[in-house]
This record gives sequence, C-alpha cells and structure tokens, in this order.
Amino acid sequence: MRRESGKSRQSSSPAKSPEMTHMRYEAFSFGSIRIDGVTYDHDVVIDRGEVRKRKKKPSKKFRDQFGHTPLSVEEKIPWKCRRLVVGTGTGALPVMDDVKLEATRRHIELLIFPTAKAIEALRQAPADTNAILHVTC
Repeated sequence: MRRESGKSRQSSSPAKSPEMTHMRYEAFSFGSIRIDGVTYDHDVVIDRGEVRKRKKKPSKKFRDQFGHTPLSVEEKIPWKCRRLVVGTGTGALPVMDDVKLEATRRHIELLIFPTAKAIEALRQAPADTNAILHVTC
C-alpha cells in the first residue's frame, strides 16, 4: 500500500473514460482517505478518474468570512462531468454560493454531503461524476 502526503500521486496511465471511472474508496477516517490502494492525507479532487491534491490557496482569501477556507470558483474545480460531489468533512467545509451558481449555469448536478456520505454517493453512481473530498473537520 502506498501513502501520499504533501504532493499528489501523478499517474502515468491515460485518463480514464467515464465508463472506466469506477474507483475503489477503501477507507476514510479523519485526516485520510484511501482510494485505489493509495492513502491520501490531504483533500483530494477526483477528475475523470484521476486523483489530485486540492489546491485551496485561491480560496484562502475568503477564510475570514467563513471561519474555514471554503470551496470557491477560484479553485480548479473539475467541471467536466454531469455530477459533482463535494465531501465537506464532518460538515465544516463551506461551499460558496458562486460554486452552486456555476454548477447550475453549467447544468451540473451538485451534491454536497459530509465526506462519509459523499463517498457512498460516489460508490452508488460513479459514472460521469467528479468529486472534491475534504478529509478533516
């Protein structure tokens, strides 16, 4: 089993097609998530079957408004999908209204759940679904 910390794993395999994006969400606990045998100890973005680290720096300027760094459209959100699942940790990750409006504008179904429930949503209907998963608080 591999463990990722700090930097996300870069895959040398080609991007998976929407039909191939069934990923294994093997374990989730406060501070880490294991996907396809790799444990990540940071927030992750799942974009068409590829996992990368969430780069939240563009959203840090909104931290004082929310008491926590929110998810904002300033980040690289994986919009190339029909459904976007956002896992909010235990519920603490704020999702800004501009993200909700942009999802509506793009005709993307936006599901916002605590991360454990978000993982269940991903397991049940993974086709053409991307995700942003917060692994703490």
